[in-house]
Amino acid sequence: MSPIEKKSRKILITGSAGFIGFHTARFLLARGDEVVGIDNFNDYYDVTVKEKRHEVLQAMKGYKVYRQSITDYEALLRVCQEEKPDLIIHLAAQAGVRYSLKNPWAYASANYVGTLNVFEAAHASGIKTVVYASSSSVYGDNAKTPFAEDDRTDTPISTYAASKKANELLAYSYHHLFGMNMIGIRFFTVYGDFYRLDMALFKFAKSIMLDREIQLHNGGDMKREFTHVDDIVAGVIAMVDREVAGYRIYNLGGSETISVKHFLALIEAGLGRKARVHNVPIQAGELKETIADISRARQELGFDPQVRIDDGIKRFCDWFLANQSWLLPLKDAEN
Repeated sequence: MSPIEKKSRKILITGSAGFIGFHTARFLLARGDEVVGIDNFNDYYDVTVKEKRHEVLQAMKGYKVYRQSITDYEALLRVCQEEKPDLIIHLAAQAGVRYSLKNPWAYASANYVGTLNVFEAAHASGIKTVVYASSSSVYGDNAKTPFAEDDRTDTPISTYAASKKANELLAYSYHHLFGMNMIGIRFFTVYGDFYRLDMALFKFAKSIMLDREIQLHNGGDMKREFTHVDDIVAGVIAMVDREVAGYRIYNLGGSETISVKHFLALIEAGLGRKARVHNVPIQAGELKETIADISRARQELGFDPQVRIDDGIKRFCDWFLANQSWLLPLKDAEN
């Protein structure tokens, strides 16, 4: 993707200590933008990894963080009005499909009410552009693949997916009512260093290193379009730099689709160890396939994922092995 020259800007990122938020903030800071972060450092997974991400950002010029929740509207509004960012990248959310089966209220609070607060604070503060996170989960158990942005998304099969679809509908209403630029991103299984502890890549790697049994759902026959976080950041930055306007939704997917079973084999190769596997049935709310049609992002954003899955997993494994002294003692994620 050819770079587009832009002057330095101030960008507010919600969820700046989260996985994608951290990588996006680090990229923006490295190129000279100012970043205002908002994150409540919640303990859905061991907060140590969020503090580690935060340490990296704190060491960079131009970063400022507010430790607060997007569910607190008045506090959020104060940040928007005092900091006056040029735009918002809204990535804060309660993550996790499986956890949404146990605690749906967390998703109503963080993902719906929290997103409503972000959109309303932006409107009240005169911020015209919000780039916000959605998910491939909104496609439900769609028999048609690859998933395209114009496919039906009104049959979510998890509370998490329903909350993300609600965000897209809410975004459209703010675009229609107030002329705001509301740009949604449907992420497809993002991975990379400083990863979320509740996701398969981290859980598999930790279990392999500790010689613990791995529960492999559906024999690992689910297919995923794994997307390296560097490619995701490139897509998000393209939306910002190209100043995408109106109401748009983009799939951001990876360079290839593989089975979870193959994914596990790549992790074993990267760590140089074999996994102990116990096969279990597929879990409720989990999709059998997530495959992205990225033609819209390619045409409108110049999006072209570069990181092949074998290289991306090798990078993660190298990072994991180099940092295992603090990664292995982390508390296991709840789901």
